[in-house]
Amino acid sequence: MTGGGSRSRPAARYSGFVGLLFAAVIVIALVSTLTDEEGSILGGDPDERGTALAEFAVPDLLGSREGDANVYQDDCSSDRRPCPEDDRVTPACEVDLTEVIRVCDWFDRPLAISFWFTRGGDCLPTQDAFDRVARRFDDRVGFLSIDIRDDRDEAREIVRERGWEVPVGYDADGAVASLYRVGVCPTIAFAFPGGILMSARIGSEELGEEQIETEIRKLIRESRRRAASDR
Repeated sequence: MTGGGSRSRPAARYSGFVGLLFAAVIVIALVSTLTDEEGSILGGDPDERGTALAEFAVPDLLGSREGDANVYQDDCSSDRRPCPEDDRVTPACEVDLTEVIRVCDWFDRPLAISFWFTRGGDCLPTQDAFDRVARRFDDRVGFLSIDIRDDRDEAREIVRERGWEVPVGYDADGAVASLYRVGVCPTIAFAFPGGILMSARIGSEELGEEQIETEIRKLIRESRRRAASDR
């Protein structure tokens, strides 16, 4: 796996990992960190700025590991407390297996997450642009791509043919897309270090290289400003 996820590991917050539990979890109420009362798509509510990104773990698209996304935010699959033994699960960011992409591994730097699919839209030009921008900023910003529910072999072939270098996670059942309320293609989320949402660019129109780079430069500037104000 290339990119930010292979170079860094999360700090003590994510230590003591246990085995992977990939679960087909679509119920957004379980992990409502990015959900508003009206259920708008990601970026549709200006008040979302400054909210925490929901955590997830997915198979590396180019790897051999099978399974659906793990979108558990804590160690219990229900809201009952104390948690019944049968409801105990492995939180997404405590997964510790090879060929698994955890979004938390990018939380030590600014982060851009691009969601794409091939059915019902032409996301590929935006992904081409996203990958080109990533090559210019990869030492300063984490870049992560998530394929949503495509045929895995076909998606792998697309990645290889187009020569993308950004790590690509495979959202087999659409759980991450539901969690992040991805309603259209393209959708790109931009987050400050720590996994805090700055903005999201969405729309049926292509997001080109210039637009993506402009947002990345803004993300870097505002991340530095936030860091300076915290000192």
